[in-house]
Amino acid sequence: MAGKVDVILGAQWGDEGKGKVVDVVAPHYAVIARFQGGPNAGHTLIFDGRKHVLHTIPSGVFRPGVWNLVGNGVVIDPVTFMQEVKELDAAGVDVRPNLLISRRAHLILPTHRALDEASEADKGQAKIGSTLKGIGPTYMDKTGRNGLRVGDLEQPDFRGRYGALVAKHERLFRIHDHHPEWRSQEAEWLAAAEAMRGFRFVDGAQWLNERLAQGDDVMAEGAQGTMLDIDFGTYPFVTSSNTISAGACSGLGVGPARIGKVIGIFKAYCTRVGSGPFPTELHDDTGEAIRKAGNEYGATTGRPRRCGWLDLPALRYAAMINGVTELAMMKADVLSGMPRVRVCTAYRVHGRETTGFPFDLDDAVQPVYTDLPGWGPAVANKPLPDELEAYIAFVEKAVGVPVRIVSLGPDRAETLMREKAAVPR
Repeated sequence: MAGKVDVILGAQWGDEGKGKVVDVVAPHYAVIARFQGGPNAGHTLIFDGRKHVLHTIPSGVFRPGVWNLVGNGVVIDPVTFMQEVKELDAAGVDVRPNLLISRRAHLILPTHRALDEASEADKGQAKIGSTLKGIGPTYMDKTGRNGLRVGDLEQPDFRGRYGALVAKHERLFRIHDHHPEWRSQEAEWLAAAEAMRGFRFVDGAQWLNERLAQGDDVMAEGAQGTMLDIDFGTYPFVTSSNTISAGACSGLGVGPARIGKVIGIFKAYCTRVGSGPFPTELHDDTGEAIRKAGNEYGATTGRPRRCGWLDLPALRYAAMINGVTELAMMKADVLSGMPRVRVCTAYRVHGRETTGFPFDLDDAVQPVYTDLPGWGPAVANKPLPDELEAYIAFVEKAVGVPVRIVSLGPDRAETLMREKAAVPR
């Protein structure tokens, strides 16, 4: 019997806790595969008293016997990648035996990072809040058919290909009268690119479909979140790739008929990093309290995250376009002790109320809230407080998708599996 591809992805603006969920469910899969994004991602995993942050490497590397594939839809910075490997080595985790990299994945050059900084500076007050990791320019070269791929590292004329792309970037710098100092980073980048050749490169689509044909199940791990999708997110304040479930097909080379479950990850509240619309954002003491209780600072950038109440129209929209079959609610413990919690159930736009998701989340979009009772300060795995169960049931009914997983803390062990959760009617 052929295997299937289940998808785990963010149903909000990223930082939902995807890494933890992948780590928890990884033992049930033969392969964990990243399908898009790059080192702008930061997947945090905590277990056995240690914290690990992954940026490019899939979150299944801590599970013995599980294959980990970096898919063709991912963009890779060799320097960041090798630093990540070094940190895992120091933690006693050797990723080399079970880590594969698709030859079709694109490489981030030092000049890509410089272009990213130049582009963001040119935008001034209209900047999108880029992580300045070179992600956007790399995807631009990919779609412009100029990119450098992992497979190019194996070619005898690699340095010539590298030089041609750098020359193109230098022409762009001159056109925009931007003269960054990036050459000091070149030697480190070339050394890291050479070190990457010690890893196993594969034709990812071929390898993955062979595993599926042998009956192996695959977990496709997304980065960022649905609301940052280049097509369906809050454009232009989005990332440069397709973060939704359809991106798993193009980012790994599997057909849509292979997709099984789609697990949407969301926090019990909302956060966002960088610029862009955020209807439920809190600018008061409550927002600051959530930030502190949830340690809401970017795992990659360290930037403080903007915090707000749960947005159900956005979550319902995410469930729709991803075909979400089940939900995982993260950080329910962060809201513990609040006398009440608020949930956005609709928007008011130019005086009219709607539960749909509008084309543009501008200042005319105002949240309509429903207040629900809070739950006590102590939340253990079992049994959940009645108020928290009521909160979960409220979300399930509004979205029409069951909540199968509830996270009650950062550690792997602080996870409740609700296998008997009923599909709401």
